[in-house]
Amino acid sequence: MNKEISFGIVGIVLGALIILLMSPVAPFRSMMWEGNNSGSPVSGKTAGMMNNIDEHFIEQMIPHHDGAIAMADMALTKATHPEIKILASTIIEAQNKEIVDMRAWYKSWFGKDVSKANVSIMGGGMMSGGGMHMGGLEDMQVLENATDFDKAFIEAMIPHHQLAIMMAQMLLSGTNRPEMLSLANNIIESQSKEIKEMQSWYQSWYK
Repeated sequence: MNKEISFGIVGIVLGALIILLMSPVAPFRSMMWEGNNSGSPVSGKTAGMMNNIDEHFIEQMIPHHDGAIAMADMALTKATHPEIKILASTIIEAQNKEIVDMRAWYKSWFGKDVSKANVSIMGGGMMSGGGMHMGGLEDMQVLENATDFDKAFIEAMIPHHQLAIMMAQMLLSGTNRPEMLSLANNIIESQSKEIKEMQSWYQSWYK
């Protein structure tokens, strides 16, 4: 069997596209399309759409980060390879900071806190395929019961990162806030690097 890891890329992409169309990301995508194809200067309507893009992104990325942090927390005690534990610490530190930043921006820009009602949508949205997934209940149960935790962690975290990168790439096409542009670029750069590391470890440890 070919051990070159792909993690079902086709399935991930197709699944993500279906999820995006069925979740709060759908208006997110629609607003980006309208906001980037008018060919006119930014109007009040377009500015409003940009606000909504940023609002939706934050509401969706916070619980997505929470899922990664939960998996990383488990890795600190259950992983056997030091590389996984170091990666877990990096994920926890970086994504906790990004959550703090996103909550502060949300409060400043939209005059309210990111409520549980906003982020709970994610139970059937970006992080799921019908149930808690992509760092949610199913992934946590798989990791908890895995005979090889490190292998299961990599197999769960790579598609989790891939979905975050997809969302960040969409954000780059729709936001005009420097803070959000910087966040999107940081997510793409850091998580792409982490994916390459995990793929390399997987090849080395499980080929």
